[in-house]
Amino acid sequence: MQTVKNDIVRARVSSELKDSAGQVLDSLGMSMTEAIRLFLTQVSLRQEFPIELKIPNKTTLAAMSDEVTEETYSSVDELFNEVLSDSQH
Repeated sequence: MQTVKNDIVRARVSSELKDSAGQVLDSLGMSMTEAIRLFLTQVSLRQEFPIELKIPNKTTLAAMSDEVTEETYSSVDELFNEVLSDSQH
């Protein structure tokens, strides 16, 4: 069932804050409206202030942009042996 969105939330903030936050949200692929809706939903669900969202660091971004391979492994041990040997180089 879809929720009808008919209430408006307004907040006054400095243009610097709005622009800075907008840049961060853009980098996350999120609009200001989506961020506010997500924040309020999490407050409601958790009944507390929600966890902090973070922009991925350089290492994570590099891993996310790595080429995907079709490589398969015959066991979990084989996979972990390769991952651990790569991390030691």
